[in-house]
Amino acid sequence: MFGICNLAIVPVRFEPSDRSEIITQLLFGEHIEILERDKQWARIKIQFDGYEGWVDSKQFQIISEENFKQLSEESIILNADLIDYITAPDNLLLPIPLGASLSFLNNSEINTANFEFEGTRTSGIKAKSNLINTAFMYLNAPYLWGGKTPFGIDCSGFTQMVYKLNGYKLQRDASQQAREGEPLSFIEESEAGDLAFFDNDEGNIVHVGIIMDNNYIIHASGKVRIDRLDHLGIYNPEINKHTHKLRVIKKII
Repeated sequence: MFGICNLAIVPVRFEPSDRSEIITQLLFGEHIEILERDKQWARIKIQFDGYEGWVDSKQFQIISEENFKQLSEESIILNADLIDYITAPDNLLLPIPLGASLSFLNNSEINTANFEFEGTRTSGIKAKSNLINTAFMYLNAPYLWGGKTPFGIDCSGFTQMVYKLNGYKLQRDASQQAREGEPLSFIEESEAGDLAFFDNDEGNIVHVGIIMDNNYIIHASGKVRIDRLDHLGIYNPEINKHTHKLRVIKKII
């Protein structure tokens, strides 16, 4: 079975329970493979990044395998504003966040509600220099474990969404993203838009941010913020100390 998210933001949970932690989110228009399902819960795989988790069975729309394959092959079209809305003939207004997918709207077999969108769209691959401009759109977004929107986002959700809005695919978790791209030996070799990864005392990658010019970094920690970056890691000038230990810098594109 296959489905598509027809609500603004849907939580994807670690276990089939409303009390289980949110590990990621489905945004409007994202399509999924349904791995198993009962009356209340469905275990799903998100087509974009292969991430798996549990969602409420009432929070998506079933689509055909043919439509799933068609969406998977088409260019991704995304909402380019912080928040906009979808309209329907019955005057329904459905708010959607930055990065919501609009690719299915022209497919009448999927768009059975006759949703329409008149806002700003983005698609295709953008120049690497545009990554930082996109990152600024999330500035001051509160940190939310599993979040992917300007209303709550985690560190790897932030990097994934910034890259996605510019036409590039990243995996969901920081540890997965750290396996992509080409490692750089020194910060001085990096460019704005490269990714910096940070580990904990056990050596596990637990944080990621986007490198800016002049040894700054934008990342989600408490909120999406800008801090200094040096060979030790992230330096927070507000508390006058390093908060994250640098592990590796990667050139993804």
